[in-house]
Amino acid sequence: MNIVIAPDSFKGSLTSIEVTDVIEKAIIDYNSTFSVTKKPMADGGEGTIDSLLSATRGEMIPLQCTGPLGEKRSTSYAIVEGDTAVIECASIAGLPQVPIHLRNPDHTTTYGIGEAIIDALDRGCTSFIIGLGGSATNDGGLGMLLALGMEAFDQDGNKVDIFGKDVDFIEEVNLTTLDSRLKNVEVKVASDVDNPLCGERGASVVYGPQKGATGEQVRKYDAALNKFAHLIESKLNVSIREVPGAGAAGGLGFALLSIGADVVSGAQLIADAMNMEDAIQGADLVITGEGQSDEQTLYGKAPGYIASLARKHRVPVVLISGSLGNVDKLSELFVGCFSITNRPLTLEECMKQAHELLYEQAKQIVQLISTIKK
Repeated sequence: MNIVIAPDSFKGSLTSIEVTDVIEKAIIDYNSTFSVTKKPMADGGEGTIDSLLSATRGEMIPLQCTGPLGEKRSTSYAIVEGDTAVIECASIAGLPQVPIHLRNPDHTTTYGIGEAIIDALDRGCTSFIIGLGGSATNDGGLGMLLALGMEAFDQDGNKVDIFGKDVDFIEEVNLTTLDSRLKNVEVKVASDVDNPLCGERGASVVYGPQKGATGEQVRKYDAALNKFAHLIESKLNVSIREVPGAGAAGGLGFALLSIGADVVSGAQLIADAMNMEDAIQGADLVITGEGQSDEQTLYGKAPGYIASLARKHRVPVVLISGSLGNVDKLSELFVGCFSITNRPLTLEECMKQAHELLYEQAKQIVQLISTIKK
């Protein structure tokens, strides 16, 4: 039997590479003659760099840059295939980097994303893949654009600062000061959401609360980002605030669109880079998974995209997750949906024991499929 393993990470517990390795061990322990193809996935969030490095030639680049709270922090990005920089928003301006009691979009920034882009430009990169998942910000990409050279002024003509709260003060922008090298590079934005910048489905309303925004802040940010977008669009003579993905990462998607980026499905981008479809075509079974699955899994998440490829080639695909919701909806794409939880456990216990629980469930699934296929 030829089995393709293509899971996303179990966030907070196991990386996608670790999940892949655990499932592989369960398969080989059950039957060492089975052929296993490992394709650890991501969809633009945490693990994007690791997934691309597992599929392409590349190296990690250490970087000192501005973190989400304006602090200096040590992080890294990757350069693959010689001249393509891969930058994860989660590793530079990520929500886990901000303690719960400090989560407030007024005090977070995407400035470090811009610094990473400048560093990559200095190293000769002409292509960029920027993963937008997991941000702590709601600044509309203001910080990033300032790091890239844009100027922004308040009503008194003073330059505004780099944080979310400063978006509300912007009355004028100057885009002619942006780094001129940006005109000659290709930027792909890997995102798993299709939200516009503003409105009921916009960045502030949908994602602001999880970043610490109060109801009043949500309303304030929605209006401020709308005004900021108008200023940018007027200078560029474009209309991009409604483009699907403009609201990703607190509006960072909008800012990247403003410098010519294309927003693409993160899952599709990663899958294409590792020739996923070719691997699935020759498989008897595909196993995918993630930490938590519900109907949102079907819309842009890595397991949903993997399932769509498998269905195209009539290959059965099984979903293994830490927890499941709306299984009836998930069953439209997956032949089986399984939670790794096999007894009453707290969330903390599940995350701590994720390795062992995943191994046992994967082994049971392979045994079941093998018996059916005999």
